[in-house]
Amino acid sequence: MSAEGMLAIWSDVAPQSETDYLHWLTREHAAERLSSAGFLSVRVFRAMDFDIRRYFIVYQLESPAALSSDDYVSKLNNPTSWSQRIMPTLKNFVRGGGLVTAASGAGHGGFAAAVALEDMRTADAELLVSRLANMGRICSARFLKVDKAKTSIPTLEKSLRREDKSFANLLVLDGLDAGAVRSALDTIKSASDAPLPPLVYKQVYQLDRRQVVAV
Repeated sequence: MSAEGMLAIWSDVAPQSETDYLHWLTREHAAERLSSAGFLSVRVFRAMDFDIRRYFIVYQLESPAALSSDDYVSKLNNPTSWSQRIMPTLKNFVRGGGLVTAASGAGHGGFAAAVALEDMRTADAELLVSRLANMGRICSARFLKVDKAKTSIPTLEKSLRREDKSFANLLVLDGLDAGAVRSALDTIKSASDAPLPPLVYKQVYQLDRRQVVAV
């Protein structure tokens, strides 16, 4: 497996701010991030529990080095006016990026779950993602080991948020339907060390670097 990187983010959005948040994310922010060196694609998910307006965002990176590149850090220290308006409104903000140390399966489904876990040996992580990817209607699973140094770089954008939590490791699994993801989630969430309760998410947006025409 190549030294693929990942950046994962959760945040809650107030009902009155949701449309503005989604327009910011899909009309400016995602494209801006994908213009950064080493950022390849982004997928945006919404929690299927509609009592919670919680969004889960996953960026695929060429490598974890993208998280500390001059290009990306410069953007974090020079947020757009729209970003400056959005960032203080986000609640339960959780962010972590680093190296994908284990992966199994291929492709992405329209449904996903993400579970923060305690430190795990590489062999155990590989066994876990392989077992999950072979469950019914699950397409793939990946295990992210967070690079704390790169994740915790102090920036102006970080200072705009009221709270900024992180995690040690993250298991992300993709499925073809919500029931399959929920079943897979039930087998592992007892081991969760998540800063937020594990939920099932539905994909609402995707953008690839090749689709970014102008930023």
